[in-house]
Amino acid sequence: MFITKKAISRRTVLRGMGAALALPLLDGMVPALTAQSRTAAKPIMRFGAVYVPMGMIMENWTPKTTGRGFEMTPIMAPLTPYREQLTVLTGLDNAASGGHNGAPTAFLTSMRGANGAVMRAGTSMDQHVAQKIGQGNRLPSLELGLESAALVGDCENTACGYINTLAYSSPTTPLPVETDPRQVFERLFGDPEATTPEARIARLRANKSLLDSLLEDVSSLNSQVGNSDKNKLNEYLDAVREVERRIQKAEVESLSAPPIDMEVPMGAPAVYGDHAKLMFDLLVLAYQSDLTRVSTMLMERELSSRRFPEIGLNDPHHSTTHNPDVSSRLEMITMINTYQTSLFAHFVDRLAKTPDGDGSLLDHTVMVYGSGLSDGNIHYGYNLPLVLAGGGAGTLKGGTHLKYDALPMANLHLSLMDKFGVPMEKFGNSTGQLEGLSGL
Repeated sequence: MFITKKAISRRTVLRGMGAALALPLLDGMVPALTAQSRTAAKPIMRFGAVYVPMGMIMENWTPKTTGRGFEMTPIMAPLTPYREQLTVLTGLDNAASGGHNGAPTAFLTSMRGANGAVMRAGTSMDQHVAQKIGQGNRLPSLELGLESAALVGDCENTACGYINTLAYSSPTTPLPVETDPRQVFERLFGDPEATTPEARIARLRANKSLLDSLLEDVSSLNSQVGNSDKNKLNEYLDAVREVERRIQKAEVESLSAPPIDMEVPMGAPAVYGDHAKLMFDLLVLAYQSDLTRVSTMLMERELSSRRFPEIGLNDPHHSTTHNPDVSSRLEMITMINTYQTSLFAHFVDRLAKTPDGDGSLLDHTVMVYGSGLSDGNIHYGYNLPLVLAGGGAGTLKGGTHLKYDALPMANLHLSLMDKFGVPMEKFGNSTGQLEGLSGL
């Protein structure tokens, strides 16, 4: 550890023409008087929720045994390397789901808005957490998605906003998701005070990196820190530059070829999996640089007609869940479920391999992954497929399968909010906190 009498500020930002780069946690940010006492006891905690629509094939998702030593099922198989940092939850219900339209809204609110054009849900638990831990960050929360707001099909006579986000800052205020990687990158690293939209367009046309204008500041910072911090800084900058390169490549491809899928925004990779990985990698950078501590990711909308030709499935997802050929339905939906879990596993892997203080980002994060429906064919909102990934800075032990008897999912929200310092007596239709969500 490189110890100085005067620590570098945790809020240090490198500024260049059109760029404002927040830094990851460096050893040099810890003053000499406190460096030796710095432990993993009080690391920064992050929260996130990743939503997949239209349920799972539960027999291929649910472990047959409970407690420690549960087996990894076919759909969860991509997460096998991080089995000991998973907490699988079964037996939690969300009666507020009420089918496709209510499921995303209820996922983090445990409430369902009224039918019709008037939207009313509830403040989502991620926003309660953001109000507690995110107000000092550039982005108190970050809402991401992989499909634009343009709808495919109808909204079943319900306000369309219900299926386009997970996050609600108030009962009547859904927070829109950002689907364009370029826009996310600019929100994270573009400095709105140092450039104009015209200057950004000119820079893109010149194919120059946002980081090019930071080289002088990076060199100066490198002269102030030890070898360990130099390595951390260089690895972080390489990750930022790699994400930017992939965004620029996607933009060139989008401009040089006719769009294949009108739902993919300009600048997003045409392949769904590439788009998902790029957005997850941006989120890792946002967590690593402490630009945000709270996020949601909508992997796909309910009622989506997305196809997955990259895994050999060309039928729309929603209609596939209602395929009258039961055997074919089970097989195809299992393929989609497993594919989306593999993309989440990519994110978990990146979190696990990104150092953060005395551990990794995964050690200090709680990610909720799952769906607001268990059966997309009959729109069943009970016994939901849910898994927690991460150690929550010691508040989650992991490596276990916890089975409950028809308890509200709101009990999970209540328990997680408490871990983030947001104690509540009641949330939605909660009846109390969940037993078993213990720490180390």
